[in-house]
Amino acid sequence: MTKGILGRKIGMTQVFAENGDLIPVTVIEATGNVVLQKKSADVDGYEAIQIGFEDKREKLSNKPEKGHVAKAETAPKRFIREIRGINVEEYEVGQEVKVNIFAEGDTVDVTGVSKGKGFQGAIKRHNQSRGPMSHGSRYHRRPGSMGPVDPNRVFKGKLLPGRMGGEQITIQNLEIVKVDAERNLLLVKGNVPGPKKALIKVKSAIKA
Repeated sequence: MTKGILGRKIGMTQVFAENGDLIPVTVIEATGNVVLQKKSADVDGYEAIQIGFEDKREKLSNKPEKGHVAKAETAPKRFIREIRGINVEEYEVGQEVKVNIFAEGDTVDVTGVSKGKGFQGAIKRHNQSRGPMSHGSRYHRRPGSMGPVDPNRVFKGKLLPGRMGGEQITIQNLEIVKVDAERNLLLVKGNVPGPKKALIKVKSAIKA
């Protein structure tokens, strides 16, 4: 069954495997995830649990938010997500979800919002090639042809300069190297989307 937890990206470090290999890992802190709501096929049309992560100040939360979390007897949460494909019967509203639902060696999909890069050109944004940099070329880092003359317009979807980053990205099939239940930490092999302190969703791998 699917398992999932919300957390915050602390940063990257490296650990040594038993055979001496050096493994780059991302540290994700997943303190106190609380089940806020259970969704059933009869009422909602699908099965899922809604979990919340990281308390929000009373002052910053409105009345509906306070009422929603009151059933779970917890404080309003900053980061709320649903985990589908889960055995809803195993969870109760108000239950705490901890990192020990995962074990070393599990494969997970990690979702986050990528770093915003601002306005970037076609080379950086779409990995296009540049023109010759020699004297007289007059074509260096521009987008290139806009398409044929006939339609008298630029087709939708043309790879052009624009805002880059700041998109939701899921990296699949990452391995959990270590689970530190005492400090609520997950060490995941490789990198995950977003800057330090970014909010992250860790879920059992779909394609594992």
